[in-house]
Formats: sequence, structure tokens, C-alpha cells
Amino acid sequence: MSAVSDRLPAFPWDKLTPFKATAAAHPDGIVDLSVGTPVDPVPELIQKALVDAADSPGYPTVWGTPELRDAITGWVERRLGAREVTHRHVLPIVGSKELVAWLPTQLGLGPGDRVAYPRLAYPTYEVGARLARAEYEVYDDPTELDPEGLKLLWLNSPSNPTGKVLSKADLTRIVAWAREHGILLFSDECYLELGWEAEPVSVLHPDVNGGSYDGIVSVHSLSKRSNLAGYRAAFLAGDPAVLSPLLEIRKHGGMMTSAPTQAAVVAALSDDDHVRVQRERYASRRALLREALLSHGFRIEHSEASLYLWATRGESCWDTVAHLAERGILVAPGDFYGTAGAEFVRVALTATDERIAAAVRRL
Repeated sequence: MSAVSDRLPAFPWDKLTPFKATAAAHPDGIVDLSVGTPVDPVPELIQKALVDAADSPGYPTVWGTPELRDAITGWVERRLGAREVTHRHVLPIVGSKELVAWLPTQLGLGPGDRVAYPRLAYPTYEVGARLARAEYEVYDDPTELDPEGLKLLWLNSPSNPTGKVLSKADLTRIVAWAREHGILLFSDECYLELGWEAEPVSVLHPDVNGGSYDGIVSVHSLSKRSNLAGYRAAFLAGDPAVLSPLLEIRKHGGMMTSAPTQAAVVAALSDDDHVRVQRERYASRRALLREALLSHGFRIEHSEASLYLWATRGESCWDTVAHLAERGILVAPGDFYGTAGAEFVRVALTATDERIAAAVRRL
């Protein structure tokens, strides 16, 4: 076991423990804006679907029920503008993090193969490469990478942590470059429905991919849009030539979404109203936090989408973390997401209205 665990970096969130203790000691309690875990209720129609499917004594299938696949294909076409999406183009997964962490291994990558991801990025992209013993590197513009030996290219738009959105023109250019060099492209689009000052576009849109899904797969999650982080509900959509072998591997590995969760996802993807309600909650919190941070002397970069504000006071991120912890506010240090984040913090919008108001007062 140590041979595997030794490949991994130290778990970054453990470094926040003393700052969390400081923030928790505030007389009015902690305002935790660090991890970004949803706090609002799971919509009732989704809870009902879960309960109605609770009597599920048999094993679920890895590919999901036909109803689930119908719901995914329908949403991909309705929301992303994709065309001619069939069941072969989709695959349920057990939350998006497990997919990110184990994709290089499931693709058969190893020593000598290269995985690339944005310079500021979710740390699990690196973890996935390390688990497979593949090489990994970061980029500012992926088309400037050496394509030799590059087997997996990760995009992330809207970005975690920065909230940056890639334009349709940039996505089109990157997809064309990856195809030219035979590089598999996975696009992490988990925050796509949370655009504020930009309208995120999927790689599945025909204007981006020219009407073909060859060599591209998008990753989507219901954790943020539907408050289903506790359900572990996500899915892939894209090239059947990629998804078919992944399905077979995941069958052997027993990587299946529970039957009640599958029913809940059908309900979630079939309803747009609850997403609108949740967006309105986040938009209100974002406006309040943004103004408070700016008034407190922060500068905010990007942040045109997603669930975070990417903010800096022009100092070490850990000094900023300490400064805010003294005011009972816990945020994520930017260097969790790469050395380029050394002077930034990521401020999540995922706290109740009452806690957001508390943070605003303190700032």
C-alpha cells in the first residue's frame, strides 16, 4: 500500500486545520468559505425520487437505467446544444472526483505517458497522473505544449479555482489542435451552469467540435447545480470509442451509481426550475461577498463563473488566510491549486445566507 500512497502529495486540506481552529474561536462562530460544499437543501422532487427508489435490493448497472441515459442525453442536447446524442455517448460515474483521480489508470496510461492540465487547477488532475505513474505538466495555453507523448489533455471551463471561462473560439482552436495530434481531450465542465459575467460553452457544442465527438469527452456533475454532493452523481458525455472501453473497465471494477441515486439524477436532470432557484441564491451571495472583499482591499481576478471568487491582497496566500481566520472566515489558499496561486485565495459562495451576511459584516 505504501508504494501507492507514496506517489501522492500531502493532502492539502490538512494544512488548514490550525486556521480553522482560529476561525472557529470567533465569538460569532466560523464562516467556512473554504471547501465549497453545498449547504442548501436538496430539492424536494429529487428527495422524493430517491425515497421512491429506496426499495432497490438488486445490483444497479454501471451504465445506468435506460431512464437515466434518456435523462442524460436529453439534458446534453437541451442544455449544451449537442446533437444526435445516443446512449452510446453517455456514461454515469460515481461523482466526478473519482473519475478525475482514476481516469489515467483506466486509460492504461503509465510511465512515459504525459497528462496535462491548467497551471491553476483542481489538484486531483495531478493525483490521477501520479496514481498511474504517468508524467504530468501544466500549461497556460495547451496548444503550446509538446504533443509528443501527450496522451491526456484536461480542460476546465469554468475553472476551479479561478472561475475563468474559455471562449468558444479558444475551445474550437484547442479541440482542433488536440485532434490534429491524436490527443484525447477531457473537458471538466462541472460549473458550466454557473456563469455570471460569461456564458460557458461545452466542447460538445457543434460550433466547437464541428458536429463530431471524436476524441473529446465532457465531465458533468450534479453536486453544485442540484446540491447533490452527498449523492455522488455525475456523468460523462462524448466519444463512444472512449466511453465503451471505460464502461467495460468500470463494470469489472464495480464502479456503479446506486439505484436510488440514479432515480434522483433522472429527476434532477428533468427539471430546470430548481437550478434557476439555486443560481439566484448563489448570485445574491456572490454580489454581497464580492463587494465586501473589494471594500476590504482585495482585488478579484477572473471569477466570471463558478462558485468561487479568486481574490488577492498582494501578499502570501497564507498571510491572507491567517488575516481572514482572525475574523472568523476560513478560505482556501491559492497555492493548493498551483504555485501560480501563491498570492491568491479562493473564496467559496457555499455558505448560508446568514453566514454570508456574517462574513460581510466582519469584512
